[in-house]
Amino acid sequence: MKLSKNLSLAECLKSQTAKRLGISNEPHDDWVVENLRAIAENVFQPLRDGLGVPIYVSSGYRGPELNRAIGGSTRSQHMEGRALDLDADVFGRTTNSKVFEYIRENLEFDQMVWEFGDDDNPDWVHVSYVYDGPNRKRCLKACRDDEGKTYYEVMFGKQL
Repeated sequence: MKLSKNLSLAECLKSQTAKRLGISNEPHDDWVVENLRAIAENVFQPLRDGLGVPIYVSSGYRGPELNRAIGGSTRSQHMEGRALDLDADVFGRTTNSKVFEYIRENLEFDQMVWEFGDDDNPDWVHVSYVYDGPNRKRCLKACRDDEGKTYYEVMFGKQL
């Protein structure tokens, strides 16, 4: 099933962790697929068309069991099908920082996270979109403290 011209439902459900652990990552509610379709049509496809290069989805929907297995937030928008992790560096035709800036400057989104990396380029970009409510356009940067615990700094938008 296609969610947009260049993104399939299968791409948003795949997970090596789920496969390795024998976890089903199939959504059990139609609204999850509708949320995935909304982020595909309003963020992924306009980004893909705007940059004119392939964009890899490293994580899309995560069922609750998979989300627990990877240590995801109990409030993760991935569990609602409202978030994608994007990694353009995989294909080498653009950078994750260009993905981040394009979305921030051109598209509607709820929350975007510059995921680790360095000041020039994140390791990947987390982006979420809400089609049935307000989008906050909040930009965060994921960092690790001396003990390796993740914390977030606000880059643009409102404080958490």
